[in-house]
Amino acid sequence: MSNNKANKSQKVRKGNKKTKKKMKMWKKVLLIILLILLIAGGVFAYRVYRNGWGLSGMIATVVGHDENTKKSLGELQVLLMGVSTDQEGVALTDTIMVASYNPNTQRAVLLSIPRDTFTGTNVRRAVASDKINAIYNITRDPMETVDAVNELTGLDLQYYAIVQTEALIELVDAIGPIEYNVPIDMDYDDPTQDLHIHLETGVQQIDGEKAEQLLRFRKNNDGTSFPTEYGDNDIGRMRNQREFITAVIEQTVKLENITKLGSILDIANRNLITNLDFNVLKDYLPYAVEFSTENLQTASLPGSVPDLSQTNNVSIFVADEEETEQLMTELFYPEQLTEEGTTDGNTTGNTTTSSNTTSSSSSSNSKSDIKIEVLNGTNDSRTLQEVVNKLKEEGYNVSRTGTTTSTSKTVIANKTGVSTETTNDIQEILGTGTISDSSSGGTSSSKVDVTVIIGKDYE
Repeated sequence: MSNNKANKSQKVRKGNKKTKKKMKMWKKVLLIILLILLIAGGVFAYRVYRNGWGLSGMIATVVGHDENTKKSLGELQVLLMGVSTDQEGVALTDTIMVASYNPNTQRAVLLSIPRDTFTGTNVRRAVASDKINAIYNITRDPMETVDAVNELTGLDLQYYAIVQTEALIELVDAIGPIEYNVPIDMDYDDPTQDLHIHLETGVQQIDGEKAEQLLRFRKNNDGTSFPTEYGDNDIGRMRNQREFITAVIEQTVKLENITKLGSILDIANRNLITNLDFNVLKDYLPYAVEFSTENLQTASLPGSVPDLSQTNNVSIFVADEEETEQLMTELFYPEQLTEEGTTDGNTTGNTTTSSNTTSSSSSSNSKSDIKIEVLNGTNDSRTLQEVVNKLKEEGYNVSRTGTTTSTSKTVIANKTGVSTETTNDIQEILGTGTISDSSSGGTSSSKVDVTVIIGKDYE
């Protein structure tokens, strides 16, 4: 019996020794794993640090970037074309925009190209197929439209993206709803396209279905459109599109939507026609998440709408070559501008720097603090430049210019409640103009203080 007990005791001691050895071995393994994780984590953290910290630095590190990757990236420029798919066999690109993004300066641009922009050789023999929105419908070659835009602007665009209606609806539903201030009551029906637009003015939540209505609206059933100071008909339509897209961008880059990147890319894959390779796009994504819409400039191609009697009874938009060249420099080559050509860091052309701040010039007596928008309703570009020069000579800050539909009367619209002395002074400088107050008691989200619409009564 005693021998059996001794043998059992000896076996227990051997078993305990083996267990202790195994435990020591596992402890060593765990320590090694922990050490590896700490080293890997430290290396990853160091790389994130070298890539600029934050969410941007983390994403850049995950996709394999180093601190030199961003420096080697140039400005990404893409021609966006919106196509409605509700009419079989018809593919008019009624929305055309140049979109650019520079990851190093964090500057971006949205430039609208009016759908009726003339691309023919003789305006007196104009036909509908001479309009830029018809090129893709006729050729089904996106690069033909890219070439036409390059010809108009002097840019060297290489990439295009054709966005179908379904993509817009799905994208807004995926990241939305989008909070947006609808500028006017919209009431329009077109049974032939099964298009029904019914939106009320004011701040509201826009889902995919409402987004389609918002971006396709041009005029109401009774023929009325956007107010003149906003930009009538297509001018207003393009401005509304740019401002809504700005709101979409602002919401897309929010942290909570980064997790939806997979579904966003899936929507793009199913609904986009593009020559932009994903490997190119993914290099820009880590830096785009930190983009602020305060660095977004929006503009419309400058030009005029000639009288139908001069254009073979075809409604077209003719780009102004000189103003276009100046605008392209301001938007895409700002380093070429002289100090004299800038005002407080803002470009002077047909542009707007997006910002959520409300102007404070209503409480300031300095003319240079008052931001003025000048819209030309005379179809004469020389008149626009003359008015801009007069206002600048008197010390006013003309922060934005543009064109609107032909109008007979000059209007001076007080947007933010500037003083009566100011609007009277502008009226005196112009020598004409009806003063209107749309400031709602000085509470306005307008990015300018005064909008001047030049009518044919200006001399």
